[in-house]
Amino acid sequence: MNPPLPTIAGVSPSSQWLRPGPWKTVLEFLKAQFPRMDVDTWIMRMAKGEVMDETGQRLNQESTYRVGACIYYYREVENESSVPFVAQVLYRDEHILVADKPHFLPVIPSGRFLHETLLVRLRKHYDAEDLVPIHRLDRETAGVVMFSVNTKTRGHYTSLFRNRNVTKIYEAIVPTIDYLKMPTTHRSRIVRGEPFFRMKEVPGAPNSETHITAIRVVGCNALYQLVPVTGRKHQLRVHLAALGIPIINDKLYPTMCASDDDDFSSPLKLLAKSLSFQDPLTGKQRYFESGMKL
Repeated sequence: MNPPLPTIAGVSPSSQWLRPGPWKTVLEFLKAQFPRMDVDTWIMRMAKGEVMDETGQRLNQESTYRVGACIYYYREVENESSVPFVAQVLYRDEHILVADKPHFLPVIPSGRFLHETLLVRLRKHYDAEDLVPIHRLDRETAGVVMFSVNTKTRGHYTSLFRNRNVTKIYEAIVPTIDYLKMPTTHRSRIVRGEPFFRMKEVPGAPNSETHITAIRVVGCNALYQLVPVTGRKHQLRVHLAALGIPIINDKLYPTMCASDDDDFSSPLKLLAKSLSFQDPLTGKQRYFESGMKL
């Protein structure tokens, strides 16, 4: 569904499907959905035509709540934190763009980040409203990310990831231990944990798989190569923590750090080192490698 509101300064409108509930007006729903936002702010946005439904109808404070409708609006983040690192563009043509993402920079807007994201920065720089990521990296992870530039050919590239026809190689620095035999393969069942943004391993049929190889010793730690066969959220971080070798500076695994503040001097030692695949349009073999170091 094409949003009725345009992309402004690289930021696309957000959307909400209206689920069954007690609300009589859209404004009542927004008040309940976003309790920290002042109601007058929503009324002001509605007056400026910045809240619409899927038909392009401008909504106001009297607009009736309609279950199944989709409303569009612009999200704003107050006092957004600055991320003082810059991504490098490794490759760009009429179909794809490949970027080398630094640590701490989110790929897409989420939570407390909106403008300080790789997607919005690239859209602004290239004036590319149709740019979208084909896959994701955690905010804490650095490395290679591929974007689709052309809506007409997007499906060809998204199918590569969906059908696991892309080789993704990562590198991580972990504590040195002697009891693990290398190389090894770790398989497990990963499900959503608590809080909602963490994942955990549980008994059951495996739904995740990672090939792990030791590369070399780095001081009292070791550099490992990781090749994920599947793409579960936080898969590499969960797998290495389960093996007793959590990634250096990981604030989520095996235990969660209470602080939300970023320590730019201690990035997660995880790097999406390379992507390789056969181009679905040209048949040529593609290989992109990060220039960043752990």
